[in-house]
Amino acid sequence: MNRRPSRRLMRHAALSVLGTLTVLVATAPPAGAVPLAGASRDPGPVGGAFSRAAAEFDVPRDLLIALGYGETHLDGHDGQPSQAGGYGVMHLVSNPDQHTLELAARLTGESPRELREDTSANIRGGAAVLRDYADDAGLDRGDRQDADAWYPLVARYSGATDPANARRYADTVYTFLADGVTARTPDGEKVTVPAQEVAPERGRYETAAVAAAQSPDYPPALWVAANSANYAVGRSAAISKVVVHVTQGSYAGTISWFQNPASEVSAHYVVRSSDGQITQMVRDKDTAWHARSGNASGIGIEHEGYVDNPSWFTDSMYRSSAALTASLCNRYGIPKDRAHVVGHSEVPGNDHTDPGPNWNWTYYMQLVGGSTGGGEVQLSFPSYSTLRAGSSGAQVSAAQWLLNQQGFDAGTVDGSFGTRTTAAVTAFQQARGLGADGVVGARTWTALLSAGSVPTLRQGSTGAAVQRLQRALTAALGRTVSADGDFGSGTDQAVRDYQSSRSLGVDGAVGPATWGALQAGR
Repeated sequence: MNRRPSRRLMRHAALSVLGTLTVLVATAPPAGAVPLAGASRDPGPVGGAFSRAAAEFDVPRDLLIALGYGETHLDGHDGQPSQAGGYGVMHLVSNPDQHTLELAARLTGESPRELREDTSANIRGGAAVLRDYADDAGLDRGDRQDADAWYPLVARYSGATDPANARRYADTVYTFLADGVTARTPDGEKVTVPAQEVAPERGRYETAAVAAAQSPDYPPALWVAANSANYAVGRSAAISKVVVHVTQGSYAGTISWFQNPASEVSAHYVVRSSDGQITQMVRDKDTAWHARSGNASGIGIEHEGYVDNPSWFTDSMYRSSAALTASLCNRYGIPKDRAHVVGHSEVPGNDHTDPGPNWNWTYYMQLVGGSTGGGEVQLSFPSYSTLRAGSSGAQVSAAQWLLNQQGFDAGTVDGSFGTRTTAAVTAFQQARGLGADGVVGARTWTALLSAGSVPTLRQGSTGAAVQRLQRALTAALGRTVSADGDFGSGTDQAVRDYQSSRSLGVDGAVGPATWGALQAGR
C-alpha cells in the first residue's frame, strides 16, 4: 500500500469553537459523560482490553474508548448486528459498502466470528483498523501520540461517503473526549475517560460543510435528505399515526445509512440521545420506509440507541421527541393517545421489537400532552392468572403488549383474548420451546415477562431490568415479588428460592443462567 510521507497534520481549530462551526455537535454533555479529574486506567476486562489494544496498535486509549462509546455505549449486544450491519463495542461493519469487520480480521488474525462476539477481540479489531488508517495517512510515531492528529482517521472510521456526515461523526467523538466519559458495560464494569483539552486537526474535513438546512416541516429540526432510493414520493393514505423507533445504531451512523441507497430504509426524523437534536430526512408528505404496513399512514421517528440498553433514552431525547410528536399530532389531527402514537413493534406485520421494554411510554405520553390511555399497559400484578381464548381485562392487555414487543403479532392491545392473540401466544410458545397450546399459564407468563436483555443483576441493582425480573419471579414462584425496580433483600430471597427450585447455582445474582431459565419459562 502506498504511504504518504510522514508529517504532522496542521492544527486548525480547537474544540472550544466546535459549537459555532457545526450545528450537529452536542451542545450539552452526552448521557453518562461527566468531567473527570485525572487519568484513570480501569482494571476490569473491558477497560483492560482497551488498554492492551491501544498499546499494541499505538492508538490513544481514551480516543479509542470515546469512539466505542459513541458507537455503542460500550455494549457489544451479544454479537447481534446494528441496523447497518455493525458488530460489537467498536461497531465493526460488514455490509455491501463497508467492510471494517473483514479488514479487522485480516489485520489481527481473529476470525470474523470472534470479532463479532468477543468484546476483547472486537476492541482489538477496532484499534487495528484505526492504526491501518493512520499508516495509510502517514502518521509517524510522534503523530500517533497526539489524539488530535487522529481526527481524519476517526472520520474515515465512520464509513460515511459524505464528508459532512463524516465530520459530524468525528466531531461527536471529540466532544466525548473533551467532556470525559463514564460508562457502564452490560456486566457493570465502569470504564472512564478523563475530560481533556482537545484541538482536532481536521485536515480535509475542515472545509466540509456541516451546517444543515432548517427542516421544511418542523423548524426546530435540521434537514439532511435521505437518498431518493430509500423512500417514495407522495402518500397513498392520510397521515394518521406516529411510529416510534430505535435506530439500533448511532445518530450519525443512522443519518449516513439513510443516505446510502443500498439500505432501502428511511424514517422522517432521527433524534440524538445526548441532547435531543432532531434531523429530518424525509418530508412528511412523502412515504418513508420504516414500518411496512404503517408506511403509508405513519410518520416515523428514529431514536438513537439500542433497544436493550436504556442508557440511550435520556430526558433530553424524551422531551425533544415528545415536542415533535405533539407538533405532528396537532398539525395532522392525530389523537394524542397510544392507539395513534405507537411503537414499531405494534404496527401489524412487523417483526421488530423496538422501542422495547426500556422505553418509558407513560413518561413519553405525559410529555406529548395527551392521554396515556388506549395503550398504556399495566404489567405489574400481585399474581398472574391463566389466560385463554375468551379471557378479557388488564392482564390480557399486558400479554398482548408483551407479545407485540417480542415481535409476535397479537394485534391491537384491547384486553380481549381472541383468535389473533391465541395465534400470537402459540407462535411465542413454539419459539420458546413451550407447550404450544395458546394458553398463557405460569410458564408462558414467566417467559413473556422476562424477555429482553440479560444484564447481570444483584442486590443493590435498580431500574427497568430489575422490575422485569421481579414480575417474572412473581409468575414463576406463584407469590408476589414487589415490582418496584429495587433489588433489595426481598428480591434477593426470591432469586435464591427460584435458583434453588430450578437446580441453578444459588448465589442471589441474576446472570445468564438465571435469565436463561426464566426466558425458557422454567
